[in-house]
Amino acid sequence: MALTRVFAHRGSAQSAPENSISAFLEARRLGADGVELDVRRSADGALVVHHDAAVEGIGEIATLAVADLPNEIPLLDAALEACASMTVNIEIKNDPGEAGHDPTDGLAIDVVAHVVDLDRRSEVIISSFDRATLDAVRRASAEIAIGLLLGFGVDPIDVLEGLVASGFNAVHPFVLLVSAPLVEAAHIAGLAVNTWTVDAAHDLEAMARLGVDAVITDDVPLALAVIDQVQQGLE
Repeated sequence: MALTRVFAHRGSAQSAPENSISAFLEARRLGADGVELDVRRSADGALVVHHDAAVEGIGEIATLAVADLPNEIPLLDAALEACASMTVNIEIKNDPGEAGHDPTDGLAIDVVAHVVDLDRRSEVIISSFDRATLDAVRRASAEIAIGLLLGFGVDPIDVLEGLVASGFNAVHPFVLLVSAPLVEAAHIAGLAVNTWTVDAAHDLEAMARLGVDAVITDDVPLALAVIDQVQQGLE
């Protein structure tokens, strides 16, 4: 069984502001295998690393220029550079219900272009809850891995066949949706299972025993310790 990898959710946000350069650097220092971060587009077309649609006390990112944003909010290029040597899971935030939603391929194409320009194609996974956004990523690049995020209300097993047919590389289910049949079916189909957000020790242990490919976690030290313990017990 392959070792489950540990991705720091929005960087190591326990000891630094989430989705910040310092959080990404701390994740690397702690030994995380990867980082999960969020990308949106500003009013002046920049790719901004921030989870929420709005910056508290300032306004919605889609209506703000980069010069209007706090200094601690990085752009995607800087974040990728800070995450050198780690896998980077870029979640494209493109919810149809939020300000700044891009119904065209533009946002996906811009993200792909940045990844290609920095020569990070083999080290990046692009994920989103928006299937159309990921289809646009696949049209823009056949080399960058893509994974569909799934929350409650969807049986992950039901979507596997369609993901394979569309050239996806992974499925990213919420931790409570992960089961042994899902992991087995996904792996048989050639899809990785990267699950979020896995913080409790018992959930981390369960995911490692099921053989998921990566856990996205807020607690990197705990995840590394639990997964190492499980792995030693399996040897």
